[in-house]
Amino acid sequence: MQLIWLRSDLRLHDNTALAAAAARGPSVTVYLISPEQWLAHDDAACKVDFWLRNLSLLSQALNHLNIPLLIRRAPHWDDAPGVLARLCRELKAQALHVNEEYGIHESRRDLAVARAVEAQGCTFHSYLDQLLFKPGSVLTKTGTCFQVFSQFRKVCYSRLHGSLPNLIAAPNAQAATGINPDPVPSQVEGFATPDEPVRQLWPAGEAEARRRLETFADQQIDYYQSERDFPARPGTSQLSAYLAAGVISPRQCLHAALQTNQGEFDSGNVGAVTWINELLWREFYKHILVGYPRVSRHRAFRPETEALAWRDAPEELAAWKEARTGLPIIDAAMRQLLETGWMHNRLRMVVAMFLTKNLLIDWREGERFFMQHLIDGDLAANNGGWQWSSSTGTDSAPYFRIFNPLSQSAKFDADGLFIKHWMPELAGLNKKDIHNPAAMGGLFGVANYPLPIVNLSTSRERALAAFKNLPSRLDAGGVYE
Repeated sequence: MQLIWLRSDLRLHDNTALAAAAARGPSVTVYLISPEQWLAHDDAACKVDFWLRNLSLLSQALNHLNIPLLIRRAPHWDDAPGVLARLCRELKAQALHVNEEYGIHESRRDLAVARAVEAQGCTFHSYLDQLLFKPGSVLTKTGTCFQVFSQFRKVCYSRLHGSLPNLIAAPNAQAATGINPDPVPSQVEGFATPDEPVRQLWPAGEAEARRRLETFADQQIDYYQSERDFPARPGTSQLSAYLAAGVISPRQCLHAALQTNQGEFDSGNVGAVTWINELLWREFYKHILVGYPRVSRHRAFRPETEALAWRDAPEELAAWKEARTGLPIIDAAMRQLLETGWMHNRLRMVVAMFLTKNLLIDWREGERFFMQHLIDGDLAANNGGWQWSSSTGTDSAPYFRIFNPLSQSAKFDADGLFIKHWMPELAGLNKKDIHNPAAMGGLFGVANYPLPIVNLSTSRERALAAFKNLPSRLDAGGVYE
């Protein structure tokens, strides 16, 4: 018997571990419910619900192939070795198969599980699956991990031109095992079921993920480069949650993009090339997670920035979290996050810079809050994005480059459509005033909207001074865009 431990790979098609196990013989799958670990990792309730909904559909699909899905409880990952070793004994499993996951806790867990099952004669097999390249295989000429994305991307391009990763077929039906699948829970303690509108925004299942990918590749990818920065437009693929849960693979995404661009990675359709670059950004941050483990430990990639004099400002942090900063584009973005479990990528950068630069609040506060609310929350991507925005990370924005929320709002939501959607109390304002109601003076009582919690100009100067006081720094006059 072959046992497949499912994690962030909730799909039947192009699933490396599942296909490899099924090719060896009769197979069973297992999923561990780990509420204490999920809480410790700040996993969002909407994301846990998304996992369970996808798991339920996957169980049905596996059942059609006579591959049962078992559910076991391992409240903390420390419990995983014992739970899986016991299951291997019960099934008389010859091998346990997994797709690699990345991060310090994940690596330690898998090492402990491998030791536990191998101690009783069950071999442990892990496979590259959620990335195009194995971390540690894309290196500089001196044998170190890349710290700059453009250089990393260049090597990835050359590797892909030489050898494109193939898609893997779903396994065939097997003879009945006589093992009944376990029911998938609809809820896990500690994680509230999200409102139905959130579930409707993010339907579960491989069929939905593939439909979104096909629709995007057929109808939108050509315009991705020109449309992706405008939050009121449907310019993005809406696939991030499905990628994070492994309901669709990066290989499937890459093949779909290449099919629209005559097989080209770095030329041809600029929309396709830009989207492929976003897949490689996802890749880059996971390689960073492995190559520089300190980012898994809530540490800044740039050690000198650990000395930053972050402010302890609980009232301002609460205003940011609760979408009442007095800056409409910030508050609209935060409402989108709170109500949908997702935020437009341009706005993720804008709200992150506002928190870390204008409020000078530690990026880890924002990173944690995002993880607690994002349906597509992913340690590597979320950490990478927050450290980029706060100028503490690899390939990060220079500290003197600070987004101005007002100019970002006017540039990327010129007619105020995004703001009006999420801030209906401001819908009566014209497209000039809606970006900055504070400039209107006496209208606050009508709009019932607060004054800005911070002066953008003086707070920018405060951030520049804080960064200039670090032991190692760049000197520059400042860019505010």
